[in-house]
Amino acid sequence: MHAPVTAVLRRVNRVLLGLAGLLLVLAGGAVLAAGLDLPVPSWWPWSGPGDVLLTAARRQRWRAEGWWWPTVIAVLGVLVLLALWWLIAQFRRARLAEVLVDTGDGDAAVVRGRALESVLEADAAAQEGVARARVALTGRRTAPRTRIALLLEPHASPGEALAGLGGEALDRARTSAGLTALPTEARFRAVKHHARRVT
Repeated sequence: MHAPVTAVLRRVNRVLLGLAGLLLVLAGGAVLAAGLDLPVPSWWPWSGPGDVLLTAARRQRWRAEGWWWPTVIAVLGVLVLLALWWLIAQFRRARLAEVLVDTGDGDAAVVRGRALESVLEADAAAQEGVARARVALTGRRTAPRTRIALLLEPHASPGEALAGLGGEALDRARTSAGLTALPTEARFRAVKHHARRVT
């Protein structure tokens, strides 16, 4: 059973924020202790107010080595890519991996999110005038939500497609999963077609 993506993302966020906070506290404590000229251990990076973060000797130590700049660039590139991945992941709405179904006897069953999405897609695409349907489950295991994108044929009526979606496909999915409600966001797009040329 796969853990929901949101739980994994939440865990990654906590670890990253915890590490960033720990590094900032340690760096701040080291600088503060040195700035106040407090007695510090021998391994402390700064020992007094006159110390600098990096001495000239430390800054120029590896510059003559051929591997130095490629290594620096590679490490910075990896850090930038990881930061971009983390930033994009914050804005992406994660899909629900599973839905918790109340069986009525005090127990609960689990339905895979992909399976429920596939059934909903098939039911929605089977309607008159619907060329294709895409479904994504979001929300929580006990309170799922759906996002449905319908690609309509040129002759289809959006009103009829919406009525069929709410009256058949969504009702069937809600009833089979034992849900009291299944909030849905539906988007419609028409199939692009070229005008006929009359001669």
